[in-house]
Amino acid sequence: MTTIDDLPIRDDLRGKSPYGAPQLDVAVRLNTNENSYPVPEDVVEAIGKAVQAELRDLNRYPDRDAVALRTELASYLGHGLSTTNVWAANGSNEVQQQLLQTFAGPGRKALGFGPSYSMHPLLAAGTGTEWIGALRDPDFGLDPARAVAEIEKHDPDVIFLCSPNNPTGTALDPAVVDAVLGAAKGMVIVDEAYTEFARPGTPSALTLLPEHPRLVVSRTMSKAFGFAGGRLGYLAADPAVVDAVQLVRLPYHLSSITQAAARAAVVHRDSLLVTVEAIKEQRDRIVTTLRSRGVKVADSDANFVLFATADDQKAVWQAFLDRGVLIRDVGLTGWLRVTAGTESETSAFLNAAEEILS
Repeated sequence: MTTIDDLPIRDDLRGKSPYGAPQLDVAVRLNTNENSYPVPEDVVEAIGKAVQAELRDLNRYPDRDAVALRTELASYLGHGLSTTNVWAANGSNEVQQQLLQTFAGPGRKALGFGPSYSMHPLLAAGTGTEWIGALRDPDFGLDPARAVAEIEKHDPDVIFLCSPNNPTGTALDPAVVDAVLGAAKGMVIVDEAYTEFARPGTPSALTLLPEHPRLVVSRTMSKAFGFAGGRLGYLAADPAVVDAVQLVRLPYHLSSITQAAARAAVVHRDSLLVTVEAIKEQRDRIVTTLRSRGVKVADSDANFVLFATADDQKAVWQAFLDRGVLIRDVGLTGWLRVTAGTESETSAFLNAAEEILS
């Protein structure tokens, strides 16, 4: 039987594994940072009507520039942004891939600070970009001076910052973003996939866009909007960045149906985002409860919590699964990640944790 190694794939892709998380049929799934709450009925109806209106014209290509959708997204973001500041794609992964295609690629370098989103090095590999994996501090924060030192050492063409960071949940001190922007010669991408879950007072990099034309803020509708199945990510940046990204985007990369569904979701954002506070409550409940039991837990501004395991995290992960609770082993020795779900899902996790982590 033919294997990957028998095919003439690129040498730099040999031995690599695709991104993925177990999709298992268990009672409580808290491993992929989805929004556990179903889409409200009023939004289901609105999306259904929006999609229905597109069906008769499916013989025609969609608006390749997704102008109406970008206009709605700009309205949601605020900060004086307009349609020309926003670009949308098939999830924030495609947004970031397009940015690497545009500003990185063969002969260029991208730098990130781990542990962080595991797709970033994979996107770099897929675009032929050299990946430089710098490290965060032991508490998962990032010292501005250390960040600048890594930039001066490697002179990357693209820098990834995540705030709140996945898998740790840590939000960046604004001083870090300021320092990186001051030192970077290339593009700086701040991945804010979880920003709607941040605690009060946590600033967004959107406020820095007017003074920094090489700054890009990446967002997603998968988390707070509960739109993971809709696959819609977007960026905010200087209009010149939006123009540049369109040089590499595939023609008609967002279907008419995707655009219609996403527009309806953004228009009805008040109904969708009402679950954010409930999720934050469960996140904080996880943090407080685990710490009260003596478990080390990272501060979180996201919809998930990273917690330490006294034993091998793979065995602990299996122990949770044996109790019908699926969480995530992100490959970080001695740590596991759990998504903050509904109250009942959180209770199931905490009950299992009391048995396993004690």
